[in-house]
Parts: sequence; C-alpha cells; structure tokens
Amino acid sequence: MNKIKASITGVQGYVPDYILTNEELATLVDTNDEWIMSRTGIKERRILKGKDKGTSVLGIEAVKGLLKKTGTTAAEIDLIICATTTPDMLFPATANIISDAVGAINAFSFDLQAACSGFLFALTTASQYIETGKHKKVIVVGADKMSSIIDYTDRTTCIIFGDGGGAVLLEPTTEDIGIKDTLLRTNGSGAAHLHMKAGGSRRPASQETLLAKEHFVYQEGAAVFKFAVTNMAEVSAKIMERNNLVAEDIAWLVPHQANKRIIDATAQRMGVGNEKVMLNIHKYGNTTSGTIPLCLWEYESQLRKGDNLILAAFGGGFTWGAIYVTWGYDGSKV
Repeated sequence: MNKIKASITGVQGYVPDYILTNEELATLVDTNDEWIMSRTGIKERRILKGKDKGTSVLGIEAVKGLLKKTGTTAAEIDLIICATTTPDMLFPATANIISDAVGAINAFSFDLQAACSGFLFALTTASQYIETGKHKKVIVVGADKMSSIIDYTDRTTCIIFGDGGGAVLLEPTTEDIGIKDTLLRTNGSGAAHLHMKAGGSRRPASQETLLAKEHFVYQEGAAVFKFAVTNMAEVSAKIMERNNLVAEDIAWLVPHQANKRIIDATAQRMGVGNEKVMLNIHKYGNTTSGTIPLCLWEYESQLRKGDNLILAAFGGGFTWGAIYVTWGYDGSKV
C-alpha cells in the first residue's frame, strides 16, 4: 500500500481593498518610489481599515472562498491551523475565531507563530495530521495584519509590510503528488535583530512601553538581510539536493515575498530562471505568513498537476525553511 501524503487540493487568497502606495508613504516619511523599489521591489501594499477588524477578517474571507471554490462544506473540515504573527487577541486563537465564523463545527483549531516562515511551519504540521490517516480535510491559513504593529514614522519598516492572507485545503492522496519533503530551521539568536519588544510576558503593556514605541516591529535590516539571503537560498538548494532534483525538474519557486534581492539570490542558488519564480511583492509587500498562499492563489491558473514546487521562507526568530511539493491538480480548470 502506498504511503498517504497530504495534497493541496485548493487555494484561496484575500487582500483588503485599501492600497497604500509608495507615493502616499512619501508623505509620511522621508522616502520616494525609486528608493523603495530599488531596495525592496515593493510598489504598493494593502491595508485593512476599520474598527475592530483583525487578522481573522483576512482568514475568514480566505477560508470562505476556499470552501466555495472546492465545493467543501465547513462541517467536513477536521482541523484549521492559522499561521499568524498578529492574532486578533492573545487568546482565544485567531483560528478559533475563524472556525466559528465559517461554521467549522467539527474542527479543532489552533494558531502557530513562526513569523514570516509561519505558513511553512503550519503546512508541515498540517501534513502530519493527514499522513496519520485520521484526518481527511485540513485547512491551513496564513494571514497577518502587519499594519497593526508597524510604526508609520519608521522608514526602515513601514515601507515593507502589508496586510493579506490565504488558505489551502489539504486532503490525503496515495498518488505521486503532495507534500514530499520539508526542511525547517530556527536560530533563536536572531531575536536580537528582529522582534517586537513589548506586549508579551517579558514586557507587558504599560505607559512606559507605549511611550517608547515598543509595540512596533523592530528590525536591524542589514543583519536580517545578510542572514536571510544566505539561509533561505541554502535550505532551498539543500532540499533539492536531498531529493535529487535539478533546476530543470522545478516548475516553480514559491518564495516568501520579503525583499526582491533575497528572492533573486534564492533563485540563483537553485539555478532557476526568473520565469519560474512566483512574484507579487510589488503589489502586496511583505504580508508575513500570507505571502506564500497569496502567491499560490495568484498563480493557480498556471499550475499543472505534477508540477514540482519549492516553497521557501525566512522570518524573525530566526526561522526559515523549504518544502518540496508536487502539485495535485490543474489550476486552469478551477
């Protein structure tokens, strides 16, 4: 009997309507379109507006669209995992809120936090539930409302991040498709270079932390870039090597959309051309856990059954990883 694998059988994305352009950012901080584009490749990003609207809004819309597209009822879902760095609240889990809103009454749900690598960590976790044979339909959500933790007077971070998310449905298969290998890594020493200082148990919210602007993303760009450009490329090349894959075997590189130069370095290390790289950073910026599912959603019509994909990401912590996936359906027929 062939081993059960987890196959992605549907994908859906969601981004808010409001577009924050480089030109608008130039009215907030000392920057301009050329400066941002040359350093990041970002032209615009989406922002979730409205009172009491959190990350769950992004996840709910993505999951609703996914269920409709795949002809799946909410009651059929066994599990929902939400990868996010910006939960609606510390508790309950944003995944719980999403489950309730979509009517997934038979699913248990939880959040997973691995910064920008969160979707890969959640996808790997979800695949294990499928591979046991006990779960038949699992949804993985990757979503973040990064605008909620960005200081729009800090030029080093406000140009990078946006809001958005996506979701995929995983189902069991014994065909030669699905999630075939994963390679995940962490290095906690990276916390010094990319973090949010306050809001956790170490530094609970106080007047002092608010006045010191410690509830926003803090990033040492040069240190993060150096580590990311090396390790995201290295782990992508390594997963190819241990599965005996060469560049010609890869249909698509699906990279985390953090910085165009990091994406280019990863593609170069893998030996794949730009025509095989999913790219939408210019439209959405870095949506953290949302970038990879948003790429899959936008490129779905170009995906064919049997396509080999390498999903790769790098995030704060540091966290990074790569997943080797063979696509399970013809996206042009969806």
